[in-house]
Amino acid sequence: MRIRLAGLFLSAALAAPLAAQEHTGEGHAPAPKIENGGVFPAGWSVRPDEGGQPTAFSLVSMPPGWHLVTAASGVIYRSQDTASGGYEASAKIHLFPSKGGHQEAFGLFIGGRDLTGAGQRYCYFLIRGDGTYKIKRRSGASATDVTKDWTQASAIVKLKSEGPVANLLSVAVGKDKVTFRVNGQDVYSAPAAGLDTGGIVGLRVNHNLSLHVETLEIRR
Repeated sequence: MRIRLAGLFLSAALAAPLAAQEHTGEGHAPAPKIENGGVFPAGWSVRPDEGGQPTAFSLVSMPPGWHLVTAASGVIYRSQDTASGGYEASAKIHLFPSKGGHQEAFGLFIGGRDLTGAGQRYCYFLIRGDGTYKIKRRSGASATDVTKDWTQASAIVKLKSEGPVANLLSVAVGKDKVTFRVNGQDVYSAPAAGLDTGGIVGLRVNHNLSLHVETLEIRR
């Protein structure tokens, strides 16, 4: 079974971070002040990290896909997009340059459970514009590393000074192993028993991002 969540490729001019800026802490670039934040297409929900608000996220349907601007970090998902057993989840995401230059991470999460409660759980696969990736697990208020450090992968298309770059992220869940891929190339694998794999599939994002999510798919 294949679920295709297709929903316009936005030009770089329209996708630039929204006008007003606010500071978000030491070591991070200013994040955009979100206009019309907290209003999402039907079926979509957001779970901000601690201290964040839904109004710090803007998600707009722009076929093919959705355009997303963030001033906080968290997960964005549709509760009906679930998978268990063997499956592959993927997302093609275009990253636009933002002001400041700090590398902010974005990507996919799988195995989402209790996303509105205190016991939230999921496994997430992140990349950054500098060509690195990291895999983590979320359990309640804590997050632990699956891969210890940010790791360079030649498969990742790095951010340029002008215009967007696109990367296709995928997570293939098998009976015994989970494989993480970028643009069709394996970058990491881990035993399935040590990860959260059954549950909601969605997007994991940091603050200060301008992204166009061209596709989000689950293949069984």
